[in-house]
Amino acid sequence: MLPTIYSLNDVKESSKKNLFNVVSLFAGCGGSSTGYRLGGGNVLAINEFIPSAYECYEKNYPETFIFKNDIRELSGKMILDQIGLKVGELDILDGSPPCASFSMAGIREEGWGTEKKYSDTTQRIDDLFFEYARLVKEIQPKVFVAENVKGLTLGSASNLLGSNQIGMFGYEDDTIYNTLVNCGYNVRYKVLNAKDYEVPQQRERLIFIGVRKDIDAQITFPKGNRDIVTIREAFEGLNNPENESKESSMSEGKVKEVAYQLKQGESGDKITKTKYFGLKRPIFDDVCFTILARQGNKSSILHPIETRQLTISEIKRIMSFPDDYYVGDKYIQKCERLGRAVAPLMMKAISEHIYQSILKKTKK
Repeated sequence: MLPTIYSLNDVKESSKKNLFNVVSLFAGCGGSSTGYRLGGGNVLAINEFIPSAYECYEKNYPETFIFKNDIRELSGKMILDQIGLKVGELDILDGSPPCASFSMAGIREEGWGTEKKYSDTTQRIDDLFFEYARLVKEIQPKVFVAENVKGLTLGSASNLLGSNQIGMFGYEDDTIYNTLVNCGYNVRYKVLNAKDYEVPQQRERLIFIGVRKDIDAQITFPKGNRDIVTIREAFEGLNNPENESKESSMSEGKVKEVAYQLKQGESGDKITKTKYFGLKRPIFDDVCFTILARQGNKSSILHPIETRQLTISEIKRIMSFPDDYYVGDKYIQKCERLGRAVAPLMMKAISEHIYQSILKKTKK
């Protein structure tokens, strides 16, 4: 399947269609925003608290207003006053509350309810979905879209998602699902895989869609494609800049020694039995493993046929970002920004589906 290769200017041209408007919370470097713009949406404002993230965002979209506050300091009135809309007039309120506490890639239950290091800050992040819900209730958008990791549906975290949760978060009505429903919305959630939406990556994400109860619309999710975009196809015509080739090289040592031995589709624990399970070599003619915020040393996703880490240009293609999208200056920082992002082409598919099946009817 031919990949979708596009530029930042293509994104901005698509946004001029102005089919619907969006405010994005926890916007990161702009993955979901890029998807909404590709889908014909106009992003009116965003919220992002992490400096290295909002600095990337404003370099790519300098015209977009950024609330640089902790979301706990934001109110619906502040947002509505800035964008010039009244309660109930916003089309989509988007949000991707930080999800490290629920990710299967990290330590889950340990430390819930406490402040932990997150990117450039130290903060509690396992309660941020409820701050997002507070703003949904105050703004009353026609539709809300929230994204999180699949891990929220598994193990102890699934209790927080939608069943009785006694203790840390109180009563059953305080679960995420019921909190969103109690904001006045019909709500559905589903795990979607980015590989089904032209993204050359195995990337499962939990997507919530909520429609305000006064709007007569059925909530459905976009159908994916049967065909995938492979890594080989995604890299077609890509020339890695010299500086990226240098920063993706690996130092001599045990990690590189293990990397040399890995065949396509294997991870480091096959060689060492217990260590280096995060060191992986993907299959060139398949989709990539999930790109994480941690890339480097033992956690590196390698190039399929070369013994080195992926370059930033390659990760952009695997994440479906524009080739000319700015994501920072240092390799580790750039990997974090991309690894925490929503894959733009997946959000494009979601937003186009929401417009056609829900929002278009409200604009007649």
